[in-house]
Amino acid sequence: QVQLVESGGGLVQPGGSLRLSCGASGSIFVINVMGWYRQAPGKQRELVAVITSGGRTNYADSVKGRFTISRDNAKKTVYLQMNSLKPEDTAVYYCNVNNWGSDYWGRGTQVTVSS
Repeated sequence: QVQLVESGGGLVQPGGSLRLSCGASGSIFVINVMGWYRQAPGKQRELVAVITSGGRTNYADSVKGRFTISRDNAKKTVYLQMNSLKPEDTAVYYCNVNNWGSDYWGRGTQVTVSS
């Protein structure tokens, strides 16, 4: 069993910042790709950012220049620093681990950007 637990969501004003964290535990010793996805009401889940074990990153065009993904391999933790937040960033953010075809998901953390 693999568990992913997210933290760091909340309510923030437009232009503000939040930092999400996600720790992996359980029967997982090496993690290939870690990432963040989000799902807004009435929309499909979409990729936000991913990072490989070697540090290569990929971002959705909508968050480039505003969000930064990073990871601590020793702690099996992935982070998402979100700056210059916009109302359209409002969504449930999900942590994901992809290990060579096996997908694991966290339960999600709500991010609301509103004045």
